[in-house]
Amino acid sequence: MPQDYPALIAHGLDDAHGMAVLNPATGELIASVKTYSGGEIDQVIRAAEAARKDWAAETAKFRANRLRDWFDLIIEHREQLAEICTLECGKPLAEARAELDYAASFVEWFSEEARRAYGEVVPSFASGKAIVVTKEPVGTCAAITPWNFPLAMITRKSAPALAAGCAMVIKPSEATPLSALALEALAARAGIPAAILRIVPSDDPAEVGKLFCTHPVIRKISFTGSTAVGKLLLAQAGSTVKKACMELGGNAPFIVFEDADIDAAVEGAMIAKYRNAGQACIGANRLLVQRTVQGRFVKQLTERVSALKVGNGMEQGMQIGPLINDKALQKVEMLTDAALSGGATRVCGGGRHNAGAQFYTPTILTGVRQDMAIAQQEIFGPVASIIPFDDEADAIRIANDTPYGLASYFYTTDLGRAWRVMGALEYGMVAVNEGLLGTEVAPFGGVKESGLGREGSRHGMDEYLELKYALLGGLGAG
Repeated sequence: MPQDYPALIAHGLDDAHGMAVLNPATGELIASVKTYSGGEIDQVIRAAEAARKDWAAETAKFRANRLRDWFDLIIEHREQLAEICTLECGKPLAEARAELDYAASFVEWFSEEARRAYGEVVPSFASGKAIVVTKEPVGTCAAITPWNFPLAMITRKSAPALAAGCAMVIKPSEATPLSALALEALAARAGIPAAILRIVPSDDPAEVGKLFCTHPVIRKISFTGSTAVGKLLLAQAGSTVKKACMELGGNAPFIVFEDADIDAAVEGAMIAKYRNAGQACIGANRLLVQRTVQGRFVKQLTERVSALKVGNGMEQGMQIGPLINDKALQKVEMLTDAALSGGATRVCGGGRHNAGAQFYTPTILTGVRQDMAIAQQEIFGPVASIIPFDDEADAIRIANDTPYGLASYFYTTDLGRAWRVMGALEYGMVAVNEGLLGTEVAPFGGVKESGLGREGSRHGMDEYLELKYALLGGLGAG
């Protein structure tokens, strides 16, 4: 177990009646955590509302310093947090460390943005009058976070809320509550009032989601997860007209043009497709490769994929961990088998791995068509589906043939093509000649059925602020 592991999550444990948290690599019990009933969560929300007014009244510098202290503690406990992350979600320890650094970056960024919630003075429409626009915190907020990035999803949502002067109540995934509880403990050590950031694990996500969306005190709901659940939450949140930020499903294209640097494209595909065993909403779901270079690209990609080390993320050198549960594994199997039955060709992989019950072998399929289920649904597993295309117009048509619009990737050395395709892709995020696009300094989010709002960057701070317009009259000459 990680050093200081018990201390970081002790406040959230309930060994007698708690919700079991299992290691997906081994099936072993890691811990049992306290779950919250609807009545208990209601009390937490009301306590947050009572506390957030004093928090909002603090100076921006005060809130900035508390967030900075939180950042410092996260970095100080980097190894413990990374190991907790690997134990509960399965990703290789090297990836967990990278996620920890990514998670910490949001706390650092918004500790700085806390000082920059600037208003404005608008030139007046009449003499003797002045127009002032200020930014004020939304209020008490709620969030529901997923299991695949259990550290980063907590900080990406809570840090801007706290910086703005809001309180935040978060229900983490049932599979990965320990990372959230550890971050909560470090926030308290940093001097952030306990009521301002609360983690409320629950084994009834539907009940908690409805409570968050209909509670009269909650003024904003933030959710990362499936589009189906996001639509339900939006409908429920409409009953009280809450602000909403939704980061939903994706179907990311990864396009390789014939003029691309193939070596770089293969390197990017390894990151965009196989990071976290393919369990990422911005992961490359469809690899669109121009026919003239498909053979070379697939050959090089196969060499890399076949060499990936699959196993328990806590073991040194592992690159592909388990899928989060058996349901996820069955979905990957179903999509892969259906594609093969429909005419796709297995290049490598294509079945369960002997590393454990929830491991799937890194796979490459060629001959995939856009009308196949594997090209229409999120795979959320280590399976690369290769779809050939003929020209630029064909690539754009296939890439945009989806109701989703989260992330997209393409490789080209033609500057004109880079500019054209960047503009033509109907996605909230586009990576050109890069396989990894997440950063705290840029707005993260999608269009179409991939969501609403943005996280990260200065725009992420605005999601937790309301504009107030004040008209001052009677300012004529004295």
